[in-house]
Amino acid sequence: MNIMIFAIPVFFLLIGLELLVERRHKKQWYRLSDAMSNISCGISQQVTGVFMKAVSLLAYVYIYTNWSFFEIPNVWWSYLLLFLGIDCLYYFFHRYCHEINIFWGTHVVHHQSEDYNLSVALRQSAFQSLISGVFYLPLAFLGFDPVPFLIINTLQTLYQFWIHTEAIRKMPKWFEYIFNTPSHHRVHHGRNPEYIDKNHGGTLIIFDRMFGSFQEEKAAVVYGVTKPLGTWDPIWANFDYYKTLMQEFILIKGIGNKFKLLIEKPGWRPESMGGPLYPPEIKRGEQIKYHTILPNSLSIYTFIQYIFLLVGTTLFLATLPKNISLYTTPVILSVVLILWTVSAFGLSADKRKLGFILETGRLIAIPVLLHLFFFNDLPDKHNTILTFISILICSISVVYFWRFRQILTR
Repeated sequence: MNIMIFAIPVFFLLIGLELLVERRHKKQWYRLSDAMSNISCGISQQVTGVFMKAVSLLAYVYIYTNWSFFEIPNVWWSYLLLFLGIDCLYYFFHRYCHEINIFWGTHVVHHQSEDYNLSVALRQSAFQSLISGVFYLPLAFLGFDPVPFLIINTLQTLYQFWIHTEAIRKMPKWFEYIFNTPSHHRVHHGRNPEYIDKNHGGTLIIFDRMFGSFQEEKAAVVYGVTKPLGTWDPIWANFDYYKTLMQEFILIKGIGNKFKLLIEKPGWRPESMGGPLYPPEIKRGEQIKYHTILPNSLSIYTFIQYIFLLVGTTLFLATLPKNISLYTTPVILSVVLILWTVSAFGLSADKRKLGFILETGRLIAIPVLLHLFFFNDLPDKHNTILTFISILICSISVVYFWRFRQILTR
């Protein structure tokens, strides 16, 4: 967790540099609502991961402590083996997330953006760690220490940030042959039929070459999923696919077919329903992206509020308790408030009435929650001052935000 927190400013520095490159070369890699939605998905994954990742890590530690076959020492060669093991198991986890319907629901969030930039790297599912953790358990049985496992696994995740860009076309040939690169990963994010379910590697691309899932980048990539999400709400992004899957599960006849729907590839249908659905051919210029046009003043308001959200989330993650006291009322309320905030921003960008209601309610609730649960341990003088400041900021925000009620509630 600490490594990831230290990486946050680096992420935003690199995003800033990519924006400068975009402007200099007159490209259009970023859209504000899309980038905020991507980052909001990452925020949702990080704060819910406080609970979900703990389950996976505890399972790893328990198996390592009680059921490991060997005692592998912490030396350089074991770290190398551990890196290869993590990257190989990540490949199979990633591949099966694309090839098993019920797993795809935990990963589809990462592919929903119809743009491709560094903010997409932060777009992650809140449920994915529950599946990925299972794939790494063989390393615990073999006897790889949980601490280096956690460090190397985190570094492997961090590596994948920089490959989400169109600013870098190709790396040297030897690098392209061994490692995952922006070119390889652009293919992975493509909805072009020839690109679907290709290039699943994490740090290395050699497992794709070995197991027949490698595809070179040729045609211009069309980004996104074959059934577009159609909202900026990062919370609904985690449930949209499962809603569709549930509808299909109810519709399909026969227990056998229902079971196959869950374990077959996305798009599978029984022959009685016409057989599998295949993605249509699509070219870059034919894609119609989901887009909403917001007044500049509303975009500025959301951007400023988003800065508060980023600072607050970073402080929350950095100050988390390191033991069972994690599950306290302030921690749970913090997670709820952060999720409430990102959903309010996303639905407001959708011009949805619910977004207006959520954001207004959030601005009213923040001073109350801060006073009751977060400032109550401070001296009375500091509590009073901070509560007054929060009331003042939120009051100004409510007055300003209400200017947009007609746009958001029509």
